[in-house]
Amino acid sequence: MAKSTLSELDAVLMVARHGKYRAAALELGVSTTALSNAVGKLERTLGVRLFNRTTRSVSLTEAGEQFVAQVAPALRDIHDAMDRVRSRQATPSGTLRLNAFPTAAREIFSTLVLPFQREHPQVHIDVVTEGRLVDIVAGGFDFGVRSADLVPADMIALPLGLPRRNVVVASRAYLEARGTPVVPQDLIGHSCLRVRLPNGAIYRWPFEKDGQSTHVDVEGPLTLDEASLARTAVLASVGLTLAMESDVRDDIDAGRLVRVLEDWTPVLAPLSLYYPSRRNPTAAFKAFVDFARRRGHPTVQSRP
Repeated sequence: MAKSTLSELDAVLMVARHGKYRAAALELGVSTTALSNAVGKLERTLGVRLFNRTTRSVSLTEAGEQFVAQVAPALRDIHDAMDRVRSRQATPSGTLRLNAFPTAAREIFSTLVLPFQREHPQVHIDVVTEGRLVDIVAGGFDFGVRSADLVPADMIALPLGLPRRNVVVASRAYLEARGTPVVPQDLIGHSCLRVRLPNGAIYRWPFEKDGQSTHVDVEGPLTLDEASLARTAVLASVGLTLAMESDVRDDIDAGRLVRVLEDWTPVLAPLSLYYPSRRNPTAAFKAFVDFARRRGHPTVQSRP
């Protein structure tokens, strides 16, 4: 008699949870084809269909509902037991999945991710960058990195590093040819690099000074959604750009770019590493938290 594997059971429960093969495959870190094959193999082993499938949706059959109801608690106990054993590992190993805004990932990559990987070479780190906020638990991530003011209230947050800020920069050649903006409203007469947000909207540049805030709908020859492209364009004297200071700090220090409207760009909330409470964290998970605590803030802040 054929035996079912743990991965096949995981596949069925994940599809039942999401109602879609693609979302379930993403959370498990496998291809949609591999997931479908695992579910099909288990159905053939059992000799019964667990899911009703259409081109638009996937739903449990009556037999599937009974199967999931009985298997899910047992599978949770199995995974808990495995986590308890992994937590006793002397050497951290396995995979850690981390989700972050692209700008946040760039800020922590050289100061947190790479140093941790060098210290713990047996740990594989899977970094996913997204411009939108995601549910890291539903997405199958161990950690998220976002601005401290965007961390969900039910997560444990660990502040990382110093406060951050946006800067408006241009090349010297551009400023010599077009002049230097003194107040945000001066940008109306300038060539600016527009930023497209993940939802498709065009970002309005935010400014604040002495309690006065304003947003400017800038105009210019390019609309971009990638910071490295904006940096290339501004270095080519195409116009002004709004960037994270960390992305262009070397260019400013080297004199390739000049910062303007500095008194109108306030300090932003610092980044935080955040994660859900875990009963039996793996050795790799605990090592990453400890490493981040040493690199960032000495105290973990739990937000009830």
